[in-house]
Amino acid sequence: MTVTSGGSQKASNRKSLSFVLMEACIYHCGNSKCVIVLSMLLIANLCIMCSSSTQKQVLLPGFSGSEMDYIDNNGMFLLSNGSVFGFGFVTNSVSDTTSYLLAVVHLATTSIVWSANANSPVSHSDNFVFDKDGNAYLQSGGSTIWTASISSKGGTSMQLLDSGNLVVFGKDSSSPLWQSFSHPTDTLLSGQSFIEGMTLASHSNTQNMTYTLQIKSGDMMLYAGLQMPQPYWSALQDNRMIVDKNGNNIYSANLSSSSWSFYDQSGLLLSQLVIVQQGDANTTLAAVLSNDGLITFYMLQSVSVNGRGTLPITVPQDSCDMPAHCKPYTICNSGTGCQCPSALSSYANCNPGIKSPCNSKNKFQLAQLDSGVGYVGTNFASPVPKTNLTGCKNACMSNCSCIAVFFDQMSGNCFLFDQIGSLQQKDGGKGSYASFIKVSSSNRGSEQGGSDSGRLTIIIVIIIVGTLVVIGVLVYVGFRIYQRRRHHPPSQDDAGSSEDDGFLQTISGAPTRYTYKELQDATNNFSNKLGQGGFGSVYLGTLPDGSRIAVKKLEGIGQGKKEFRSEVTIIGSIHHIHLVKLRGFCVEGAHKLLAYEYMAKGSLDRWIFHSNEDSSMLDWDTRFNIALGTAKGLAYLHQDCESKIIHCDIKPENVLLDDNFLAKVSDFGLAKLMTREQSHVFTTLRGTRGYLAPEWITNYAISEKSDVYSYGMVLLEIISGRKSYDPVESSEKAHFPSYAYKKLEEGDLRDIFDAKLKYNDKDERVEVAIKVALWCIQEDFYQRPSMSKVVQMLEGVCDVPQPPISSQIGYRLYTNAFKSSSEEGTSSGLSDNNSDALLSAVRLSGPR
Repeated sequence: MTVTSGGSQKASNRKSLSFVLMEACIYHCGNSKCVIVLSMLLIANLCIMCSSSTQKQVLLPGFSGSEMDYIDNNGMFLLSNGSVFGFGFVTNSVSDTTSYLLAVVHLATTSIVWSANANSPVSHSDNFVFDKDGNAYLQSGGSTIWTASISSKGGTSMQLLDSGNLVVFGKDSSSPLWQSFSHPTDTLLSGQSFIEGMTLASHSNTQNMTYTLQIKSGDMMLYAGLQMPQPYWSALQDNRMIVDKNGNNIYSANLSSSSWSFYDQSGLLLSQLVIVQQGDANTTLAAVLSNDGLITFYMLQSVSVNGRGTLPITVPQDSCDMPAHCKPYTICNSGTGCQCPSALSSYANCNPGIKSPCNSKNKFQLAQLDSGVGYVGTNFASPVPKTNLTGCKNACMSNCSCIAVFFDQMSGNCFLFDQIGSLQQKDGGKGSYASFIKVSSSNRGSEQGGSDSGRLTIIIVIIIVGTLVVIGVLVYVGFRIYQRRRHHPPSQDDAGSSEDDGFLQTISGAPTRYTYKELQDATNNFSNKLGQGGFGSVYLGTLPDGSRIAVKKLEGIGQGKKEFRSEVTIIGSIHHIHLVKLRGFCVEGAHKLLAYEYMAKGSLDRWIFHSNEDSSMLDWDTRFNIALGTAKGLAYLHQDCESKIIHCDIKPENVLLDDNFLAKVSDFGLAKLMTREQSHVFTTLRGTRGYLAPEWITNYAISEKSDVYSYGMVLLEIISGRKSYDPVESSEKAHFPSYAYKKLEEGDLRDIFDAKLKYNDKDERVEVAIKVALWCIQEDFYQRPSMSKVVQMLEGVCDVPQPPISSQIGYRLYTNAFKSSSEEGTSSGLSDNNSDALLSAVRLSGPR
């Protein structure tokens, strides 16, 4: 940064004032009287000239000065011993000469190398103070703009070294109390160490963007100040580095006269970036983080040696390696400027205009960008689990915050971003990246190319011809159907199929509809059976794109049709990372099939209910993440869907796990829809013994709090690794919720925790999970927390109080129900009607 000087003109104006008065006096008074007046004016002039403060090489406590006081010296009041650097007030910019920065300046080149108030310029009368207590600060209008915060350390002097380092010494002059080299702004100088914990920050540019340089996690990195800071350069990834030692973490960097050297915490040299081949020890090397995001290197020399010389090397090497070199969504081509991708050319200003897709009601699609277009952020972001191109695109579409997706076809890595800057053309347009931007079909730009009129004519012709063809096809199909019905009355299966067809056509955003032949081929004629459910079997299949699916083949009739419709309606219209995705369905005559995403690890019950220790036992971290993921899925159903959805059958069998043990809620065959205005609803009994809330059994209206109760039971089973009711256990432990509450009151959490797992009494999550579970299973549903509150408690956002003692009514009902189930298998402590419904629910919601 370069400063401008306006002080010399003001000084000459001040000095010439006395001489003007002298001339006026001689003209009007004559020689006799003007001797005295002339003497007085000369004395006044000398006083004015002497009042111009002199520059110093050491500031002592009690110093105070403003720009106006040192106007004769261009605002500089402290010089280094060799007058290489000065410290004082400089104008903020060429266009703003009325506000000032308190800065260290390289005098020969007028380059600012450090400033105290870069973002808060002051006026010409505001003071810098080095007070009697030894503290240094800058005041403006009675407020402190900047302070070195060393008042309690007893500073005795302030000096500016020829290295450009402004230091404050105490009684021990060997070690400074404070130094500007430890608090860099946007510039680093030769001999200045930049260590972990320091930040180099650029000034804001016209887009209000700032860039920062930091050392984090063993690497030095540059960050662009987007909504979430994005890295765009790494010292460890720069191929220009000369490596001395591999494997150690970077802790500090030091700029010498010829190179930038990087060291570990012990001071061992790791690598070097050569700036100049032959550095001059008498010149100062400066690295400046400018407001365009580039680190530029300069040689600060004397005026007689051509002053400030810009060096050709920059960091990063290519300006297109910065996410804000061009406007967002435009492509940066090295040496040729910025251009709009062809896929976004029809959008106004080359921007699809998506600001917050999670809060938008628009429908979105992915627009593919030009070949070889990538993004610098993929060099630093963590990819999602290995997948193929289709899976990568689906991951973005199912994540509402995702606005861009990049798939590396060579490595199989998939990168999702919720904010991006400018793109970059990789490998001359032949790179391995397949890149997509999420766009809204309802937000297309109105401006088209020069051939729009001809294109519009073609579109109109196509529409007219297409309409006529469609009308002809419809007339022909209608005539054929009419003839068939006259000669062949519809069978019961045909009627059912037509009814389903009409129903499924009314579903908004229904999933893919497959033919029976497509699913038969995908499952190799249903040869690989995964399990058996209450209404059919589940088979493993593979779609043509390589993704695996679980195909549920419904074999029941009657009630199964209702559950089929419910499942397609509910799960087909919602998307969440913790809800099993319905890939598609098939309805052909008597064939009814549902195709889900394949969950490789199966259901939760097979992982937590074990009699002996084995290699498949889930550790506590995994169990806790499963419990948290399940809670998030239910919270989404209860609060974030257009209609409130009550699952009605939460149990370990309906929590499925993928390859990474990510939990997803499944089986929506029994789910109940509620409007946002409804708080409770009456419905037929549905669910599974052991997980039913008391309001089901006592015939009260149910709500989303009924799911909360079931979740609480599942959470207890996750913690304990056993069923909530086990008649094999002693009478005290048979009903585990009562036993768990007793042990919680006694402070003995070890007896609640799964004995097959290693117990860590310092892990606060165990007590939190137990308390949350006991809150969820309160008999009074008003006392149960919402699922969003459960998520907050598990994540530690809010405290979890001690749960109250629950009524024994629910305990008595459930004890009877459990005992009846174990002894008779078909009846419960309820009426026969309820018992039948309960048994039907058990059959329906078996393993899928």
